[in-house]
Amino acid sequence: MAVDIRRGTDRFSERQAGRITKHAFSFGEQYDEAHVRFGPMVCHDDHLLRQGEGFPEHEHADLAIVTWVVSGAVSHTGPDGEATLTAGQGAVFRTGPGARHAEVAAAPQTRFVQVWLTDPEPPAASSYTSLAGGGVETEVLPGAVFTELRLGDLETVVLPVAPRVHAFVARGALLRSSLAEPLHDGDAFLFTDEPAHEVTAGVPSELLVWQFS
Repeated sequence: MAVDIRRGTDRFSERQAGRITKHAFSFGEQYDEAHVRFGPMVCHDDHLLRQGEGFPEHEHADLAIVTWVVSGAVSHTGPDGEATLTAGQGAVFRTGPGARHAEVAAAPQTRFVQVWLTDPEPPAASSYTSLAGGGVETEVLPGAVFTELRLGDLETVVLPVAPRVHAFVARGALLRSSLAEPLHDGDAFLFTDEPAHEVTAGVPSELLVWQFS
């Protein structure tokens, strides 16, 4: 049993023209042996982009890439064509054995969270599907379930129970609890073999929650 609190201020920040990215795990030249992965999650990036900036076409293989837009809009281009996600929308891009895609901000001050999951059984061809929010649990891959939770001021929610749970504060803040001092925008709980835990929003908040079995 373990509770890890990963503060947004502790993430490795990468700054380029028109983009700020905060990496939760080792990425590129930045290696942190204490933060390499969490179950199948090998990347959890928090991107803030200027309109027109982003990631030009590049290739990935054997991953499920999950994009959730917190503010603004993201334009996706891939083998299945083009799609635009706006705030409160998400999508899953399964790369299969290899596929190229691009993600570019389609609005000013676009912020989105992108998660990479290792895909144990990659499909023969890539796919791009929408991802529901509003408390709907979606099994993205076998044993990997995503839920977006929206909490009102002082609203309490019980986080799910699973061998591993990752709960990221995308917007807002959680009140001080027996687990930790307040969590703010960009902070996360990482639970391993923990019982159910309650969290309470100090202001209207959005949580992105993963369960891994």
